[in-house]
Amino acid sequence: MSDFTTRPEIRGTFGVVTSTHWIASSVGMSILEKGGNAFDAAVATALTLQVVEPHLNGPAGDMPAIFYSVDTGRVDVLCAQGVAPAAATPEHYLTQGLTLVPGSGLLSTVVPGAFDGWMLMLRDHGTISLPEVMQPAISYARDGHPVLPRVAHMIAGLAEFFETEWPSSAAVWMPDGAAPRPHALFKNPDLAATYDRLARSEGATREDQIETARKEWREGFVADAIFGYLGDAHVMDVSNKKHSAVLAPTDMSEWRASYEAPLTYDYHGWTVHKTQAWAQGPVLLQALAILKGVDIESMDPNGAEFVHTAIEAIKLAYADREAYYGDPDFSEIPMDVLLSEEYNAERRKLIGDSASLDQRPGRVPGFEHLADAYVERAQRDFNVGPVAAQEPTMSHLTEKRGDTVHLDIIDRWGNMVSSTPSGGWLQSNPVIPGLGFPLNSRAQMFWLEDGLPTSLAPKRRPRTTLTPSLAEKDGRQLVFGTPGGDQQDQWQLIWFLRFVHFGIGLQECMDQPLFHSMHFQGSFYPREVRTGEMMIEPNVGEGVIADLRRRGHIVTVAEPWTVGRLTAALREPDGMLRAAATPRLMQAYAVGR
Repeated sequence: MSDFTTRPEIRGTFGVVTSTHWIASSVGMSILEKGGNAFDAAVATALTLQVVEPHLNGPAGDMPAIFYSVDTGRVDVLCAQGVAPAAATPEHYLTQGLTLVPGSGLLSTVVPGAFDGWMLMLRDHGTISLPEVMQPAISYARDGHPVLPRVAHMIAGLAEFFETEWPSSAAVWMPDGAAPRPHALFKNPDLAATYDRLARSEGATREDQIETARKEWREGFVADAIFGYLGDAHVMDVSNKKHSAVLAPTDMSEWRASYEAPLTYDYHGWTVHKTQAWAQGPVLLQALAILKGVDIESMDPNGAEFVHTAIEAIKLAYADREAYYGDPDFSEIPMDVLLSEEYNAERRKLIGDSASLDQRPGRVPGFEHLADAYVERAQRDFNVGPVAAQEPTMSHLTEKRGDTVHLDIIDRWGNMVSSTPSGGWLQSNPVIPGLGFPLNSRAQMFWLEDGLPTSLAPKRRPRTTLTPSLAEKDGRQLVFGTPGGDQQDQWQLIWFLRFVHFGIGLQECMDQPLFHSMHFQGSFYPREVRTGEMMIEPNVGEGVIADLRRRGHIVTVAEPWTVGRLTAALREPDGMLRAAATPRLMQAYAVGR
């Protein structure tokens, strides 16, 4: 194993911030320098990511965070995943001739959650004032930032659609009548004004001011603008038809972000913390449980056996995701069985020498109908069946539907935050006039079929793909994650296995070639299944790729350095802090001292 890395691993004792954009990482570090803690820095970083990566997240999106607080001495999850509107019933969608929730437009919108979630974190765990935390995002929206080439190209690709169908988006994203040039200074004065007004919310105390801002969001001027627009909006979406919203004022005014306990699993001395099954996080724990009885350390971490074994474990875990996961407030989730040693010992036996081309959810007593429903749905609606291995191909990653951003932060006291904000992308919905941001499209993750943990139902959380991580062992504490939709827990699994079993450093581990499966049901419209397919970076070598094909995998070779956007931060028992960020896309950065 080479010790070559693309960047130095950041080390220090004062604080580390790593995120998917260098400006946001710098903003987070500036908050730590001013005396703020990891929670203050996380909020400032996240709000800045909404400005500089608007194609991947926005104020009306959603986010989970997993964090450790020195004051409480425990790990908690912050859930800022908005719920389905009260009027969002399968019947409403089916009567409009739909079989899937559209991947964009007003029918795909759930209650906006991100802003309220960040305010809840700031109120309860932060230390500095609301204006101080919001000022960097306000400044970049008002004064401009260098627009990412991917943002410029996405706007250019949607320019005609914006002009003809979503004129409020054209006004914000094409202020001069055309898409911005890559790296040009880009401003969003409407968003700056919205955030400036929220930052100037009144209150006798710091906490009161934050609570006023939350109220302004859910039932004040922000809500007024949203529902003033939605009152007569009839918007074209990906179904190639125009639809109106089901989101109502009471949906926003009644909803709040909340805290809950994480789901945990012990793997080779590491206690790994993830969200509950309203997000896909438990698939990482399930994959680890399957692999717990496999001699990973005897394998080459870039060899065909390692890749094959990880891919097959991923297929099994994700099949269970599709069958059993959903909002535990609405459905019984058999997670005690899904993470049990007995269950996973049987799942482990299914990993053979050849690639499986079947959808194989486990059979959980009392829940067999859910496994049957998934297999039937995949066969009926998505033509899943046996396929033959294909010829070698080369391609870019397919355009990601629903990609996102990520941040990991640790301060000098030992507080740490991992969060994967998403939703409210510039391509998800028209901009709300006067606010400078669009609504989200997270409802596309619901099914219109009754009786499933992921069936559309009023006030139910969609089973999101957002999945930050926190792990602990012998006084070491690690936060990590990545954007990437269905790939998030796949890339995290590969990174974590290499880190745990092979002693590879944070940055070097991040620089190793990545891969993922597309075999299971996709979470985003049009919910496709690509039986037996996987994607891998070419620097594993031609021999490994040929070996995988001999095992029956349908292998797409990605362009170099295009798979994954991982970041990570680690606190050692002696207080030493470490951080790393992927070089892929040339955006993510780790900073610290």
